[in-house]
Amino acid sequence: MKRGIAFGLGLLAASTATGAVAAPKVTGILGDHAVLQRNQPVVVFGTAVAGEAVTVIVAGTSAQTKAGRDGQFRVSLPALPAGGPYEMLLIAPSGTSQIHDLLVGDVFLCSGQSNMELPVERAQDAIGAIMGSTDDQLRLVTVAKATSPVPLDRFGTQPEWAAAGPKTTGSFSAACFYMAQELRKTGKVPIGAIHSSWGGSQIAAWMGEDAQRAAGRGAQADLLKLYARDPAAASHAAGLEWERWWRDRSGDQAGREPWQPDAALDWQAVPKIDFYEHWGVPALATYLGMLWYQKTITLSAAQARQMATIAIGAIDDADRTWINGKPVGGRGGWDARMYTVPAGTLQAGRNVLTINVENAYSTGGMPGPADAMRLTFADGSSVPIAEGWRYAVAKRIEGTSPRVPWDDITGAGTIYNAMIAPLGQTALAGVAWYQGESDTAIPGYADRMKALMAEWRHQVGVPQLPFALVSLAGFGTPAIAPGESGWAQVRDDQRRAAEADGHAAVALAIDLGDPLDIHPGEKHEVGRRLARAMGALAYGQTAPASGPHVSGVVRDAGGGATVTFAGVTGALHARGAAQPIGFELCGPAAGTCRYAAATITGNRVTLAGDGKPASRVRYAWADSPAVNLVDDAALPAGPFEMVVR
Repeated sequence: MKRGIAFGLGLLAASTATGAVAAPKVTGILGDHAVLQRNQPVVVFGTAVAGEAVTVIVAGTSAQTKAGRDGQFRVSLPALPAGGPYEMLLIAPSGTSQIHDLLVGDVFLCSGQSNMELPVERAQDAIGAIMGSTDDQLRLVTVAKATSPVPLDRFGTQPEWAAAGPKTTGSFSAACFYMAQELRKTGKVPIGAIHSSWGGSQIAAWMGEDAQRAAGRGAQADLLKLYARDPAAASHAAGLEWERWWRDRSGDQAGREPWQPDAALDWQAVPKIDFYEHWGVPALATYLGMLWYQKTITLSAAQARQMATIAIGAIDDADRTWINGKPVGGRGGWDARMYTVPAGTLQAGRNVLTINVENAYSTGGMPGPADAMRLTFADGSSVPIAEGWRYAVAKRIEGTSPRVPWDDITGAGTIYNAMIAPLGQTALAGVAWYQGESDTAIPGYADRMKALMAEWRHQVGVPQLPFALVSLAGFGTPAIAPGESGWAQVRDDQRRAAEADGHAAVALAIDLGDPLDIHPGEKHEVGRRLARAMGALAYGQTAPASGPHVSGVVRDAGGGATVTFAGVTGALHARGAAQPIGFELCGPAAGTCRYAAATITGNRVTLAGDGKPASRVRYAWADSPAVNLVDDAALPAGPFEMVVR
């Protein structure tokens, strides 16, 4: 028996004999059946009795530290080679605890929004994949959804690791599982896959304070810190910010905005409390944008003198709420709203409640339920507010309205604080990131991606931590003419962020999408492409990480251009046609792009001039483009926009 284990067992027997009950506990992601990252120091952190010595023993190595005044401890053990299973002992005068069945191998974090969250059981070929998934050397863990206005040092719900198998694989992230399964073949070591995702989330919600400031979002970070100290003051400040945003873009003068009690809009009666698509109003059947809702509430003097709370039921997607022209709340998300109404907001007699509801996707409005919609006073009495609403379609304003930084999926680090920060310095081999759909109308994705990667690397202490980014799959009405595309812009930002980083790569999914489903089921190939990217980044494989990607565009004498691709296996080919499609020649201004005839020679594509000036070239520039340019590895060329040199 190794000396460290013998020493630990001796202390374990001693602590058991004395009847100790307050044994030290680990926090973070570590637990039974976990995988520790090989060849990196093993950082263990947790809680114990304040001031007591804590010894941690694993795989014949040990280290000791002392718990702080707050009971927190952190200890770093020497790096370990791949192997296991091992037991870990945590020993202190107050007691001893054990962590069972630990493996040492490579640990990958998978994060993002709904396409990373989509489980194996909802993906294509699920039955065969689940039944054939048994692998004790592949361990899976999912972080429960949670948010916090401040960074947490532990998870609200302790994550539980499990070996891959028919009982555990089906509910796990499909893209993450298939990547990890493929990487088991590459590394030939145990693999740990940590899944921490949230459907519909913007990248900003995954960025901590440092990343917010690095990406020019310091004001949001400051407002979130204010919210942690004084929610009412932060809510009021956010309301004023929203009002400024509206006036700047609408041209409305102060005092004449739509949230004023006597706003002169084209008001119509709300047919029923439900999604507005269900009202039977043709103009709203597929409407995406803003609606104004308004109703009058008559109160007694006794009621008006009190503080109150107002519950308006669920909102889809975001609201901003006023009473008598004064902001009382607002946020994003699809759950029920309840806001505090400060004293002095209400008045005896007529009170006007105004709500702006913004819907960016699918159904929208105020679906209730009606019986939950009430104004409740400090004395416990209440009045129902589900009846008597009217609505007006808001004027069209470009872009989405400001979201409060304490929102869950659109916040300024709220998800990071609760679902990434508690990982602490957990050593990782790489990060797989599948997100961006919720950022398609928000400029500057490349800057936010850069800031996120830098912050996460700093947290885990690995400056060159590999990131594999899934380039968004196609979704929406297939393009029949050149146009602008927020989805294409995010894809190009992902490409540029990866290329500028040097330790990141994209896994293309442009050919794996579904025009009718934002959650395409083909996640097996997404996982394989993530594994290919990670193989190049983390394992030093020589095959191109991403497949064909643009490396330069030069002007031809005839007014056309030649596009050169790097990362090509063999040569480029036009799948299913004599020539590649999806290329555009563009002038400097919007609306000047036109499809270009193209021919392939090796790793180059030549675009024929059409007699019009061309200063830019775009490829696959649409939400759901048709693409057919591939290499000998059957990998598609990636979307891009580039200036002609």
